[in-house]
Amino acid sequence: MAQTIEFTIGADARCRDGDCGEVVRVVVDPGDLSVTHLVVEPRHRRGIGRLVPLDLVDATTGEVRLRCTRAEFEKLDSAEEMRLLPGAYGNYGPAPVSTWPNFALGGGIGMGNISQTVTYDTVPLGEVAIRRGEQVHATDGAIGRVQGLVIDSHDYHVTHVLLQEGHLWDRREVAIPIGVVTRVGDDGIRLTLTRQQVQDLPLRRGGDPARQ
Repeated sequence: MAQTIEFTIGADARCRDGDCGEVVRVVVDPGDLSVTHLVVEPRHRRGIGRLVPLDLVDATTGEVRLRCTRAEFEKLDSAEEMRLLPGAYGNYGPAPVSTWPNFALGGGIGMGNISQTVTYDTVPLGEVAIRRGEQVHATDGAIGRVQGLVIDSHDYHVTHVLLQEGHLWDRREVAIPIGVVTRVGDDGIRLTLTRQQVQDLPLRRGGDPARQ
């Protein structure tokens, strides 16, 4: 049986010489459902996340270890792009600013000219980023939210989606086999299962979900 690696979105990340932040997104090639990068962001320093290729990641339990120093980490490709958009207040261009990700205004609120700073998440062309808490959709409606992914350590293909299903006082975690995933996209993850079929899956108790 293939050895697997579990990536919990929100897990701590460490370089060879110390802490470098936490995993905030997992980047997936939607064509073959393989993980290509992790996005690691230093704590308390928003907007400078880095795209970490999978070949720099060691398999660990509960923590992600990177085969690079913090100085080398800082030289990796950025996972965010910031743009300064000067112009009159209220003039947001071709699309409302509220539709842009990670929007922040520079300067005070008021009339007159201000600078608008917009931060975009960046991923390699054709790939998508999965965040903790994204919706998982059964055939008959939303069923829960993504907690992480399990991948094959040899080829980085996703084997399971880790799902938190239920409400605050009745939460349960299940590992959904990738074979029932029909789509991974900006609107979440879609399954061939009904909500009842997801609820009938065995509870996840840790370890390799393929063995449960």
